[in-house]
Amino acid sequence: MKKLPVLLFFGLAAILPAQDSPDALFQQGVDAFFVAKPKESVAAFDKLITLTPDAKPQLWQRGLSLYYAGDFKGGRDQFEAHQTVNGNDVENAAWHFLCIAKGEGVEAARKVFIPIEGDSRIPMRQVHELFAGKGSMEAVLKAAEVGEGENLRNHRCYAHLYLGLYFEATGDDAKAREHMLKAAKDFAMDHYMGRVAQVHVKLRGWEK
Repeated sequence: MKKLPVLLFFGLAAILPAQDSPDALFQQGVDAFFVAKPKESVAAFDKLITLTPDAKPQLWQRGLSLYYAGDFKGGRDQFEAHQTVNGNDVENAAWHFLCIAKGEGVEAARKVFIPIEGDSRIPMRQVHELFAGKGSMEAVLKAAEVGEGENLRNHRCYAHLYLGLYFEATGDDAKAREHMLKAAKDFAMDHYMGRVAQVHVKLRGWEK
């Protein structure tokens, strides 16, 4: 997902115990997710929202945790809220699709698929076309083969992450596992979405 301004809650932090401040709760939510404990992650993000309700639209991280916790309705709601503050992010549209596909089916997800313009990151345009039912795996992989070094590795990580998620949503578990392992292992990246692939592999029991 695209980086948005870091959440800082100085006013509340000054009057709350350190471990209960919004910043601390945000970090607890992130940390719990990274050790594959999505329910605990959601609980921390929910406490944050209780303290600062206006923070909810920014918390796309909570949407990922809700997805892996199996709360697809809650995930859909979170990504719809995030769309109001980040309107040109293909990843938000993709996760919104994934939540609906898991809860109601792929066709239902496609009917309300969020149109996105202006996300120039590689290979997000091709990912969006794939989820919309207009693209292909081959197009995503081809688009990712741009650049060199860490940039190329990052493009491949994103390509395989979203192919893995797409194939899981459409019921092809073999392809989902193949691509997610590539995102988590072969082209591993130590940023939030790179670590999402690693959490996915762990939660699905695909590590071995």
